[in-house]
Formats: sequence, structure tokens, C-alpha cells
Amino acid sequence: MRKRTLVTHPPDVKVPADNRPLVAPIYQSVKFTFDDVGATLEQFKGKRAGFYYSRVSNPTLRQLELLLAELQGRDACLLTGSGVAAIAMPLIALLKSGDHVVHFAEQYQPTRALIGRVLRRFGVASTMLSIDDLEGLERVLAATPTRLVVFESPTNPALKIADIERLTASARRHGALTLLDNTLAGLHNHGQFDVDLFAHSLTKYASGHGDVMGGAVIGRAELIDAMRSDVSILGPTLDPHAAFLLQRGMKTYFVRWDAQCRNALRVAKHLAQHPRVERVRYPGLPGDPGHDLALRQMPDFGTIVTIDVAGGEEVGSRFAERLELFAIAASLGSTESLVVPPALQKVRGFTAEQQRWADIGPGTVRLSIGLEDVDDLTADLDSALGQPELD
Repeated sequence: MRKRTLVTHPPDVKVPADNRPLVAPIYQSVKFTFDDVGATLEQFKGKRAGFYYSRVSNPTLRQLELLLAELQGRDACLLTGSGVAAIAMPLIALLKSGDHVVHFAEQYQPTRALIGRVLRRFGVASTMLSIDDLEGLERVLAATPTRLVVFESPTNPALKIADIERLTASARRHGALTLLDNTLAGLHNHGQFDVDLFAHSLTKYASGHGDVMGGAVIGRAELIDAMRSDVSILGPTLDPHAAFLLQRGMKTYFVRWDAQCRNALRVAKHLAQHPRVERVRYPGLPGDPGHDLALRQMPDFGTIVTIDVAGGEEVGSRFAERLELFAIAASLGSTESLVVPPALQKVRGFTAEQQRWADIGPGTVRLSIGLEDVDDLTADLDSALGQPELD
């Protein structure tokens, strides 16, 4: 080959079968090739293993899919470029005009918008309830043929705990599928329940470092496989390098999760005694309304602590601004602690009853607890709560 050709067709490097890399390589290639057309067609038809185009499948993504499916206790996984895409893809792939969806007020705002606004444009009807109202859910399912029930546990940001066993049994009894946004519970929880599909924002705990976005839909193979062709056409594909970073993040997943949960429990107990905190929401506290249910469903209680600061929105905002170790930022699950002040999580467009369901008050502040020394975190919280400007 001449030099101008050589730079486009460099020499191959073959790794012997008994000489494996300890860390899997990044397959940062959009295209894969076979030696002949017949082999390519066989792969197209699913009659032989392999890869052809990374929008459809990629070895780096496939390794992460296998890991996440096994962690969640299911046999298939589909990766997306963001957590919101992991919610959107099942909604788009599994629903059609005329279908009905049940969802809940205590839910991530983009999920509510997807169901109540975007899907409505395409003829999908929906009913919104409170996650506490299982009798209401039963009545709706009995009265209205429903394709999908979409819920969270713990909910974001109020940290309500869904009774997953009762909710899924009700859905199953009436022929509805269930989709659980399991992000706040972590990638290892709730697999023991009869949930059809789990959605995760991998941006949070899988990454853990706030530097890569991704999402995952996990479930039975027949449901995931039914979604793949639509997902391939719509193209919310995770990049191989992002998949590699997420896979790297997963190596420390349990170390981070355990430490952050311990810190969160300590922070919650500390703030529960503070005179300027009206309420602490954390399912690990014995007095929390969801504590007993969380004990039955989860081996741990998560890394989010939500509080209601006395004095309302203005005081809550000043408190967030006074914090030194908690950054005012979206998302959660990072190694550093984060805070979302009241003004950034207002619920708009709800009736008074729906506002009560959502349980987000004027002084509600969400804390995502990181890996800092917990005594430094509590000292920072005390300092910010004790500022004269809060009076």
C-alpha cells in the first residue's frame, strides 16, 4: 500500500485468545464488517452473532447491558443516551393511539410531561393519581382498559415509597404492564418484584462522577426485543465512549452507594433535630411514613435527603446559597453533595389536590449526599441554617 492508503487502512493487531486485556477496550467504531455478504445478511436476520452498525448494537454497549440486566435481576437491557430517553423509549415503543396510561403526581417532571403532554398529542390518554392511592388505582384499572402503569419508588423529590407488590399485582390483574423508574433506588434494588420494565438514569449512580450521561431500560427479553427496532429508528443511542465510562463507574458502584447511604442516614438524623428544619423526609428514619414499607422492600434507603426549611421559599433559597460543600446543581448521585432549592423544583399546572399529592412545599429542599466526610457535611448544614440572614 502507498502511504496515503496506509493511513486509512492501518495494520491489524490481533490479541491472542489466551491474552485478554484486563479492561475491555472501547469499540469506538460506528461500523463493523464481515468478509462476505452472506455473513452480513445472517447477522441482519439474527441468525449469527456479531455487529454491523453501532446505532443498533456495539460490543462496548453490549457488555454494559449484560451487567445492568444481571444487577437488576432481568435478562435484557437497552441503553440510551440519557435517563429521560430511557423513560421515553418504552412509552413510544409500547403505546399507540387509543391506549391509556396511569401515572402519578409524585413523579419526575419530564415523565409527567412526556405522558400528559407529548403522548396526548398522539392520542394516548392518561390518568394521574397519588402513589398513596392504591384503591384509586384499582378503581381506574377496573373501569378503564390500561396498557401501562408508570411509577417511581422512592419518588423524586418527596421520597414516598410505593407499595410495589400491591401496585404490580393490581396492574397484572387488569392486564397492564408496569414501568418503574428505579433511579433513586439504585441499580440493585426491587428486582424481586413483578415489575415488567425498569428505567434508570445512568447519569446518576452508574456514572457517579457527574461527567457522563446515559439511560437504561431493563426487563424481560421479549419486551426489550420488541422495543429494539423502534429505538434503532429513533436513534437515542449511547456513545461507546460514554458506555466505557459508565462501565468504569460501575466498578465502584457499591463502594460509593454504601458510603453515600451511610452519610445520608447520618445527615437525616442530624437534621431531624434541627430547630430550623420543619420536616425531614428520608425513608431510613423510623418516623418516616414510608419507613416500614422501605424496610420490607429495600436493604438500604438511598442517598437523597429532602427537608422542609422553616420560612418558605426565600429562606430555603438563602440556605442553599450559604452552603459551601453542596453545589446548587441538577441531578444527583455524584461524589460531591448537591442541593436543589425550592424555586428550582416548583410544581406548576397542578390543582390544589394534586399539589397535596406531590407534597412539595414552599421550603422544600432536596439534598443529594456525596462522599465528603459526614461531619463536614453536617457542620456545613448547621452553618447555613444558622446564618442570621435566614431570620
